[in-house]
Amino acid sequence: TSSYALPDFPYDVKCILAEKKCPNHSMRIRIIEFLQADMTKYLEGSLYPNSQQYNIVVNALLQAYPFLDEDGNGFLLWKRALKDRFKYVRRPIEDDEQVLRNKCKFGHRRGQSRKSSFPGNKLDDVQEQVEEEPAHLKGSAVDLHIKWLNQEYMKTQRNWEEVDNRMNVTIEIRRKMISDKAPLKDILRLFPFLRCPYQLFREFQLLTHMDIYKKTVEILEIYSENILSLYVVRNNPINIMLQENLKQHTEEDVLKYMKMTAACLLLPEVFGDDSSLFAAVNEEVKAVTPVMEVKNPFNMNSCEFALYIEREELAQLDDCTMALAALVAAFHVFDIPCPKRIHRTLNFLESLVFEVRNPASLP
Repeated sequence: TSSYALPDFPYDVKCILAEKKCPNHSMRIRIIEFLQADMTKYLEGSLYPNSQQYNIVVNALLQAYPFLDEDGNGFLLWKRALKDRFKYVRRPIEDDEQVLRNKCKFGHRRGQSRKSSFPGNKLDDVQEQVEEEPAHLKGSAVDLHIKWLNQEYMKTQRNWEEVDNRMNVTIEIRRKMISDKAPLKDILRLFPFLRCPYQLFREFQLLTHMDIYKKTVEILEIYSENILSLYVVRNNPINIMLQENLKQHTEEDVLKYMKMTAACLLLPEVFGDDSSLFAAVNEEVKAVTPVMEVKNPFNMNSCEFALYIEREELAQLDDCTMALAALVAAFHVFDIPCPKRIHRTLNFLESLVFEVRNPASLP
């Protein structure tokens, strides 16, 4: 997709874009529908773009129409919407070989963990959840917001602007639950959108006024080459795996992506920390604190990234950079103490994210 060109949008879309107006909800859906159809055509019928292909298409959109990059969060918003559109298109398909193969490959584990996100679930489940809420929520206006958020979470096409508004309104009760050490499963049951990477990052920004995803990208772009050049990681299996895969590619953006992924996964080794409390690469997650699950990190077609807390999958992420941002965000959003055996690694990352006067440096 290195030569990707945007499609010829319909007349009404062109008019809005020509006026440099931020599109409303329905117009955004129109743009995403055309992008999805065009990507499928460009990918010769494939309904499974990889993360790099999503990145290239969204970058093309924002370069052509910079005003769509709302408050610097546009990239994540448009990429998420495009991914959601592909999921929506794939869901009812039962006779396509690629779709069936991937449903068999991913369906069981992901189906269990994401059961509540399918529109086929009954709304009775939401009512039952709301009735089970803690006593201090009953009879308050918060009830209505929580019920709405649970119902909206089950939809395929979500009103993200309204989700943002209602998450804003309910942040006080959410923070109180977290500070009172309410079980994580109860927090996620009432506020399932915290499973969405964008909302996790947004919650972090509401608490800290920092864009965690943007800062994480900057950190890895600046430090990845230095990390990979350190003697301590030279014979590490991840570095060896990286070197083998680098030989198979020549595209500059793919090479950069792979190096940033490797640098991210090697950070605990650099600081002498316990890597099992940071990322489980091609193995089972054993830590109860936030940890990344990574599968086939350098295979552009089959890599998977997820964030786990308490050995349960919280969210699936597009790439290692996003997974790292989600890891750091989760410690703050859910007020989870940092394990001592990973402290130096997280201290390094947080000192750069929060732009402290004398940030931690590489050993």
